Amino acid sequence: MECTNRLNRCSTWFCSRNNDTNIDRTRSPSVDVFQGPGPSPGSAGSCGDDSVPPAKNCYRLVMLGSARVGKTSLVSRFLGGKFEDSYTPTIEDFHRKLYRIRGEVHQLDILDTSGNHPFPAMRRLSFLTGDLFVLCFSMDSRESFEEVIRLREQILETKLSAISGSSGRSKKNLPKVPMVIAGNKCDKEMKTVQREEAISYCATQDSACVFVDCSAKKLQRVDDLFYELFNAANLPPEMAPNHHKRVSTAFGSPCTLPPHVPSDKSKKYTLSIKRRLSDACGVVAPNVRRPSIRTDLMIMRTKTCSLGDGEGAASGGFGRISRNSSGCVIQ
Repeated sequence: MECTNRLNRCSTWFCSRNNDTNIDRTRSPSVDVFQGPGPSPGSAGSCGDDSVPPAKNCYRLVMLGSARVGKTSLVSRFLGGKFEDSYTPTIEDFHRKLYRIRGEVHQLDILDTSGNHPFPAMRRLSFLTGDLFVLCFSMDSRESFEEVIRLREQILETKLSAISGSSGRSKKNLPKVPMVIAGNKCDKEMKTVQREEAISYCATQDSACVFVDCSAKKLQRVDDLFYELFNAANLPPEMAPNHHKRVSTAFGSPCTLPPHVPSDKSKKYTLSIKRRLSDACGVVAPNVRRPSIRTDLMIMRTKTCSLGDGEGAASGGFGRISRNSSGCVIQ
């Protein structure tokens, strides 16, 4: 009971802080609930640390789908270009990747979930704390495709219920959440789900839901999958695997990313688009730990509080949050 009261007091503080803080919300007002923010030039230095991202540049990607459809393989390809033939059931894995893009630092946290979902409460929490989603199915498994459809509906309903306190709203009022329906194992000869069927399904959804068929094993369209996801979330395209330089972790903590050296303004505008994209870099953070359940509960409360006062729904998005160096959740 004491822990619950303490969490409620924290939630009240977060809500008041969220209302008092001037948060940069560069989102389209036409979107009902959620659309990822675009980059805001020159904000990286506001953190006081050249390698620490501002709160608005922190995102959580959640991988969902049935067991054995290739979620972990897609994550491995995304992070390091690796693929393992052996199968080990995933309970829950957490990864973090840091980027420096056009002088700004961005942080992408990846939550790779279990296909068996033994803990429904944890799954619901992942729905509420996620900013963008990859819903993965296998092209040779119709059951896994039907599971993806159920997952999408559950995510939308859960987010809507959390911010409105009611699940009896019409479908047109459901939030727009960036999602990619990933049809993995497209290299299989025997398919029970055709590409056209998945495309037709996404065509009946909102513009934030896209379909990409891919193969983690053959490395087919994996880069396109994440590019389309970041595009749907209005995130920098340089976050896609083939749009930035991969940096070694030799830089180490606390400076995981190499130091940022501002370029001369007179030369900046003469660079080609290709050159400017190549200046982006990314590194997988080593030894990162998953935030505690208590932190996730605070994240959930902060995001729902930011929309509960009506301001979030009008601006079109969940508030972004991260933790400072002492582990405190900040907005």
